[in-house]
Amino acid sequence: MTRKIIIDTDPGQDDAVAILLALASPEDLDILGIVAVAGNVTLAQNARNALKIVELSGRSDIKVYAGCERPMRRTLVTAEHVHGETGLDGPVLPLPKQQLESQHGVDFIIETLLAHEPGTITLCTLGPLTNIAMALVKAPAIAGRIKEIVMMGGAYFEVGNITPAAEFNIYVDPDAADVVLRAGIPVVMAPLDVTHMMRSTRERLDKIRAIGNRSGQAVYEMLSFSERFDLYKYGMDGAPLHDPCVIAYLLKPELFQGRHINVVIETASELTIGMTVADYWHVTDRPHNVHFLRSGDADAFYALLTERLARLP
Repeated sequence: MTRKIIIDTDPGQDDAVAILLALASPEDLDILGIVAVAGNVTLAQNARNALKIVELSGRSDIKVYAGCERPMRRTLVTAEHVHGETGLDGPVLPLPKQQLESQHGVDFIIETLLAHEPGTITLCTLGPLTNIAMALVKAPAIAGRIKEIVMMGGAYFEVGNITPAAEFNIYVDPDAADVVLRAGIPVVMAPLDVTHMMRSTRERLDKIRAIGNRSGQAVYEMLSFSERFDLYKYGMDGAPLHDPCVIAYLLKPELFQGRHINVVIETASELTIGMTVADYWHVTDRPHNVHFLRSGDADAFYALLTERLARLP
């Protein structure tokens, strides 16, 4: 059965791969819209990147919206040091011909959830949670209409990648993450603990390039660019591939293992702001609000990614 989704994203290279994986899976995923948020780079650039990816895939039927240009309370922190000045450095992608929709992304999320049957739309979040939190603040009634939120964000065993304690997507807007996790919506979290297992080794990248289509070549160039930072930082055999875990989970949840736990967001401490405090060992009686993914099958993940990318132009 086809699952209705909205993708909320700040397209750096790994977001782009996640979006392409979703766009290549129309029999599984009905993409109602893509909403950009400020994060890896500024909102305007992220929105432009989303349009570029849609055009690369040949799926001009997918509409793209721009959401919030800054976090709820904090100053925007971006990650050009990882993703390059454009957020999508690596391939040379043409400027998009497709235009952004005029409606604000937050209003699109609210309107779409209210227009569909409750429990039929999944929100797939690949960046900071600002748009989702603002939608919940503006229209609290939507919380009960969301089927689930599948998000890339957070960490527990791998701790942080932007500070010693925090993962980037949560750190950029911890207040938004706090709003989302307190809203009573079913949440699946793909944290660094699982994404760090999904490494784009040279062998895996070569298989993507060998597909021989535009999208495969672009993904090869994107990941070859963005992985340099992580290869140096972690000294691993390949860079973690974060955001595609969200889409892969929707397509084949059996690739991942995790458990239902409580996760709360640190929003006050100067030292650990943005930390996802995960009660993985159930040492508190706090309610279980997150299905926390802990591990996954990397070979099957890359086989799925390569097979789907081969469907694109």
